[in-house]
Amino acid sequence: MPEKRIIQKARKDKREGRSPSTQAGEFVHEEIRKIRRGEHGARSPQQAIAIGLSEARRAGVDLPPPKEGNAKKRTRKSARYAYEAGQGRRKTRRQPRVSRAVKQTLKREPRSTASRSALSRQTRRAASRRSAASRSAAARKAAQTKGAAGRSAAARKAARTRARRR
Repeated sequence: MPEKRIIQKARKDKREGRSPSTQAGEFVHEEIRKIRRGEHGARSPQQAIAIGLSEARRAGVDLPPPKEGNAKKRTRKSARYAYEAGQGRRKTRRQPRVSRAVKQTLKREPRSTASRSALSRQTRRAASRRSAASRSAAARKAAQTKGAAGRSAAARKAARTRARRR
């Protein structure tokens, strides 16, 4: 179960009008922090992200399961179960033995999958699969929901990054 402060952060994002994927991002960040702290590992950055998204769905974030053709049938089914549980449409039964087995398996996985370079590679690959128009639209929407102070801070940060790269 995710920590209370993560759920609160996600609720705050929702109040501010941010998208469900942004709300789910809080859970993904927490999962990456868990791996970096050494609580458990992951087979790949994608697995770490998937675990975070599943936790988000179970916590009630309105993030529908992927459409047919975008993910494996098994993944869609798992996502649907998590989504229904989070929306209160399905009763979840505690399965301590399964939970322990999953935890033990994850403990044996590598921690390097949450490194900066691994996450950077994953991010670039994910972005390269999207069209330029789609990326541009996402950036525009992000700028709108940031607010004046947020935009100003982002502009300062961008200027610092540009200066450092010269």
